[in-house]
Amino acid sequence: MTKKKTTLALVSLGCAKNAVDLQVMAGNLLKKDCVMSPDPDRADVVIVNTCAFIASAREEAEAEIMRAIQLKQNGNYGKVVVTGCYPERYPKAHARFPGVDVWQGVPEEWIEPKMPELRFTGKAFAYLKIAEGCAHRCSYCAIPAIRGKYRSRPMDAILREAKALLKSGCRELNIVAQDPMLYGCDLKEKRCTLPDLLWKLDRLPGDFWVRVLYSYPSEITEEFLDWLNTGKHAVKYVDVPLQHTDPDVLEKMNRGPAIQATLVAAEALRAAVPGITLRTTVMTGFPGETELRFNALRADLKRMQFDHLGAFAYSPEEGTKGAKMKGRPARTVAEARERLVMSDQAKLWKVKAKRLVGGVYDALCVAPGVVRMASQAPDVDGVTYLLDSPKARKVQVGDFLRVKLVKVCGFDFEGELA
Repeated sequence: MTKKKTTLALVSLGCAKNAVDLQVMAGNLLKKDCVMSPDPDRADVVIVNTCAFIASAREEAEAEIMRAIQLKQNGNYGKVVVTGCYPERYPKAHARFPGVDVWQGVPEEWIEPKMPELRFTGKAFAYLKIAEGCAHRCSYCAIPAIRGKYRSRPMDAILREAKALLKSGCRELNIVAQDPMLYGCDLKEKRCTLPDLLWKLDRLPGDFWVRVLYSYPSEITEEFLDWLNTGKHAVKYVDVPLQHTDPDVLEKMNRGPAIQATLVAAEALRAAVPGITLRTTVMTGFPGETELRFNALRADLKRMQFDHLGAFAYSPEEGTKGAKMKGRPARTVAEARERLVMSDQAKLWKVKAKRLVGGVYDALCVAPGVVRMASQAPDVDGVTYLLDSPKARKVQVGDFLRVKLVKVCGFDFEGELA
């Protein structure tokens, strides 16, 4: 008699790096008499992979855990496994969730990242994780306590994974880590920096994009900029999270060398890489942020004119220096300031997006009828919907094409084949 295979359902929360972790774990399980369930709400085992970076992420994790427990009680799930950052950070919180069968932090196989055996992103693009952990000690951030010190993956392993992805039909490699710019800082091999890795990826055959996600302001080097300008596969896109622009607030955040680089980052990058797309993230309500300093942040952001921007209200994290600092604005104030920043960006985006309409741009088909331009990073920057036409119906996922933008739809576009 053939042994019945265990069915799996997966819930992935948090960032792209977290999704890569679950791909590794689930891929390994699929080698061990497990199969994916055709119904995500019915399975022998559900794995809830959690984030615990800020309060909103923890609330989302707790809600998904409770939902999984409820489905188990209804008979939909046999066992509930909770893993990732939440149980890693709160190993004793298991008692709060009766019904969870396995409460496991970040597994050892994630600490030393391996090639994923599964891909959630579909055929066209993938996240390529090059390191784990963080070497910075920003006073607001709990990631070093959760994920540990910075550990780079061996370059050979990354290149093998990249080759396998490209062979499978992947057409966009998105480089991710807590800080990709520091790649190789812990390795003894010669010529083992991020630009070294990028140039080796650039020499791989095929038609594909390479995009680097997250760039610490003070770590951007001339070598990296040279790759952006001349690499044949390089996407001219930089996500450079500033967090704030006021020097005193940045000092309290322990942003170190990034303080001086922050104020000139946008202008310097545009001057160094013509046609670059810039994204940033800022935090409102950190201790020491007065109304005057917040207004200075708004003025700086209006001057810098980022193409894409995200903002979030500061959440004091247990075990961090920031949680003990005085002078923190009320939560309602922090959230109101977050809304103001996003309102400013929405107005700026309307102007920028209107200028793009009528232009023709390179794009990658990532789903039927859905494409992304080089200026649109996955999951964060919106997409472009391809208008129906006989030629458009022939476009396949993974195809590169030229698209003419015809309409703005919020943070997305509608476009037609050029």
